[in-house]
Amino acid sequence: MVKEELIARSPLRVFETSIHGGLGKGNLGVLTSRKGVGKTACLVHIATDKLLRDHHVIHVSFSQNVDHVLSWYEDIFEEISRIKHLEHARDVHDEIVRNRVIMNFSQKDVAIDQIISSLRAMIVDGGFKADAVMFDGYRLSDDNCEDLGRIRDFAQEMDLEVWFSVSALSEDVPYDEFGVSAPVKELCYYIDVLIGLTFVDDHVALTLVKDQGEEVQKHMSLKLDPKSLLIMREDEPLQT
Repeated sequence: MVKEELIARSPLRVFETSIHGGLGKGNLGVLTSRKGVGKTACLVHIATDKLLRDHHVIHVSFSQNVDHVLSWYEDIFEEISRIKHLEHARDVHDEIVRNRVIMNFSQKDVAIDQIISSLRAMIVDGGFKADAVMFDGYRLSDDNCEDLGRIRDFAQEMDLEVWFSVSALSEDVPYDEFGVSAPVKELCYYIDVLIGLTFVDDHVALTLVKDQGEEVQKHMSLKLDPKSLLIMREDEPLQT
């Protein structure tokens, strides 16, 4: 399969249709669930789809191990290439890597204003004209709840699409049936698109909880395959 056909037939086109054509520049989308359900896999698949479409992506990781983040991208691309029989996969891989920057911060030690300043420097001074920023592994608590608002303001200023994978600081907080924690619910006014992830039988279900400012509870006709770590259409068979 050539790259253009892969893009056109990607389940991410269903993902975009589910949220009225995509998140959009200046908007903030959040993937949320309990720990270990599949937020990072979804985030990286979304980012990889953007890279395949020649968009420029900054991935902000709060993990202590940057190699782990790189492995996510390599694994997701390898699975897409293998399953879809992508032609000239190595050349495509090299193309998309040039459009990606990974930045690493300790959320405990670095304030959100410092992170925004670093992003601004990368985009403005460094000349990396980002289309999207992915915040991976962001831990949400009462102490940093206003950070989402600051980042949304930055997204609007810089004309960026921003996605978050968000976990609560403690797993003891209550979660609803869609995988959304109480702290995230309290911040819905900052969030344009909110997607909850939950285990259902042999896969992870994606539920659209908020869509372009409107609160909904809509199954997205998509699933995350725990084996391939890819977002798939609901009617596609899981990998064996």
